[in-house]
Amino acid sequence: MELKDELPLDHELAQVYRGGAAFCGVVLLVFGCLGLAGQLSPFDTSGGQIAGMSTNGALSLISVVVGLALVVGGVIGGNFASTLNIGVGTLFLTSGFVHVFILDKGANVLDFGMTNVIFSFVMGLVILTFGMYGRVSSRLPHDNPYWRRRHPREAAAEAAADRALHAGSPTAIAQSVASKALGAGSE
Repeated sequence: MELKDELPLDHELAQVYRGGAAFCGVVLLVFGCLGLAGQLSPFDTSGGQIAGMSTNGALSLISVVVGLALVVGGVIGGNFASTLNIGVGTLFLTSGFVHVFILDKGANVLDFGMTNVIFSFVMGLVILTFGMYGRVSSRLPHDNPYWRRRHPREAAAEAAADRALHAGSPTAIAQSVASKALGAGSE
């Protein structure tokens, strides 16, 4: 069984992953396109400003590429968008930490300023939140595909009880109640 098979296409979590990826992608695309429209040189560190953040041609190009990747993830949706959000969010947080240490050094080829670092942290947390929403929690509902993956025995028992319940068997009704009570205690 593959991870993509676990989340139904019409599951409400897919809309969160899709919307989050698309929203953050559009923000990055706008920033990158404004930087590219300003015809900034690729590794200039003289302080070109777009939307209050310093930028250069390389940072603008990276923003466009990452923004396009997130928009494509939003179009694809599902677990792909969730995993992409988690990966990109992690990269943003890592970039923020790295650039804190190289702000005033020659290694700062992307012309990051403190505003860029703060934006990187905030955007990273936002993208990570969209990616992890409904995936990471101590109290996931039992109909959540990630809960079912982490608790295969309980999920199988609930599914069997539900199938039998739909068949109308009185024994199945008792098993369904028992398995749901058992499942509620295993959270």
